Amino acid sequence: MAHAAPAAHGRHHRQMAATRHADTGALTRAVLLGLVYGVWAAFLNRQQGPVDAGNVFYGILCGVLFAGIMLTLARVGPRMKQETRAAAYGVFGGIAVGYLNSLTDHSILRSSWIGLITGAAVGVVAFYRYHTREP
Repeated sequence: MAHAAPAAHGRHHRQMAATRHADTGALTRAVLLGLVYGVWAAFLNRQQGPVDAGNVFYGILCGVLFAGIMLTLARVGPRMKQETRAAAYGVFGGIAVGYLNSLTDHSILRSSWIGLITGAAVGVVAFYRYHTREP
């Protein structure tokens, strides 16, 4: 008798290992970019004053929120249509950059404009990437 079960088990093991690797990469990217975003937000919020506990807490909060949303998009994104996924990343990028710009004492119109331009650019790049690299 032929035993076909080990071959199927091997394929399943390789698929699970690839999924774990993708999850680890998404988590690493989210944590590193969240760290950068949090430090940047804390620096902008400080406004040339001394570093205090409030600035540190603000940076940690911004970084955790950024990383959480990015990780959620990375996990939920593959189940979305390509257009919706690109739009979600565009909206996320636009809001993130617009918010950082609003911390620099510019007008809300300028922050909105920069966020809109950034969001549109991120959405177009993501749309192009998903249409050229995914089936």
